[in-house]
Amino acid sequence: METSFISRLKSGWNAFRNRDPTGVYTQNIGPSYSYRQDRNRFSRGNERSIVVSVYNRIAMDAAAITMKHVQLDKDGRFSSEINSGLNTCMNLEANIDQTGRAYMQDLVQSMLDEGCVADIPVETDKDPNLTESYQIRSMRTGKILDWYPRHVKVRVYNEESGQKEDIVLPKKNIGIIENPLYAVMNEPSSTMQRLIRKLNLLDAIDEQSGSGKLDLIIQLPYSVKSELRKKQADQRREDIIEQLKGPFGIAYTDGTEKIIQLNRPIENNLMKQIEYLTSQLYSQLGITQTIMDGTADDKTMLNYYNRTIEPIVAAIADERKRKFLSKTARTQGQSIMFFRDPFKLVPVNDLAEIADKLTRNEIATSNEMRQVIGWKPSDDPKADELRNSNISQAKQEPISGSGTTVTSSTTSETQNTKQESTNAGMADLFAMPISSLMSKDNT
Repeated sequence: METSFISRLKSGWNAFRNRDPTGVYTQNIGPSYSYRQDRNRFSRGNERSIVVSVYNRIAMDAAAITMKHVQLDKDGRFSSEINSGLNTCMNLEANIDQTGRAYMQDLVQSMLDEGCVADIPVETDKDPNLTESYQIRSMRTGKILDWYPRHVKVRVYNEESGQKEDIVLPKKNIGIIENPLYAVMNEPSSTMQRLIRKLNLLDAIDEQSGSGKLDLIIQLPYSVKSELRKKQADQRREDIIEQLKGPFGIAYTDGTEKIIQLNRPIENNLMKQIEYLTSQLYSQLGITQTIMDGTADDKTMLNYYNRTIEPIVAAIADERKRKFLSKTARTQGQSIMFFRDPFKLVPVNDLAEIADKLTRNEIATSNEMRQVIGWKPSDDPKADELRNSNISQAKQEPISGSGTTVTSSTTSETQNTKQESTNAGMADLFAMPISSLMSKDNT
């Protein structure tokens, strides 16, 4: 039944019409800032460098992979999604400021920058120190400041105060996720850190060259040892400075004067080192320039996901399963799994071909294919059988007038063609590369 206009006026709420200037706006709602206090600031990468672009690219791609709190069947396969607080945090709302995807991106960026990040349940329905079974209501990323045998000191945003605070938490209650690519990105002598130092040096040289210094030597046609000549030289210098302040930066000199330019271009050696380190970093991370600009082909993207994205997402899923699921829950078949959309990586024609080869050679069943995609197993018993659907199954027919049977099979080309067409249709539904696109069950 449609709500009338008068009814909406009586019971509805409008942010502008129903504001109370004597109420909420006079209350203490906390400090205000011109930027979000909960955002992490990069500590190692210069924001003007390509380093942040690499961080952002990897974090965005990792956040695009769906992670779920799931129930497994007796065979350890994905059966259903569990409606839990943890699942809500991962897929809908991690906290009052971030969606599940935004939080995942924040988590990965912080991990790449610091080398290790804390995945902190800041609000639960029960005290984790008193029970292993509790629901997570909200989560925040934390910067690890100090390490203790069973605790860590972390800097985490407190949404109640609107500021970051340093607190000590037990290791068993929070996720501690180390960058799987630590040796490449975070070690002091790693390729990433060497590149950061070179880029910072490049920025320093660039700032120095644009600092307003003329860096000129004016060779005058006379000696400046006397006070009078010094005054003439100072005046000549001021004249040239004044000329260079024009819109084009052009000055004129006397034909007897000689100008020596000291501003030298950046040494080619530094640029060559930056280019080399960038190439090495991309190679070690499985990244190419085509990935960065969005023009990479399927094989390049698949290699990138397998070498870079999958280890990062798997590390997060493993730690969440270890810390946020109790032993009882794991025994009961609960797990944390992640699913990659296969149709984003491989064309449908290729998927169908792969599925056809797997089923025709009796390598994978229909239910195994469904697991790869993240679908529930089919209840059809045939879905768990290794069978070639392109070949008609033999059937037993009784011989008239006797108690014996004979085996017959359909060999009609029409029926074979029909079966192949059916199989191709099933391949379109269930196909994807097993070796590279399989979701990870972190059991």
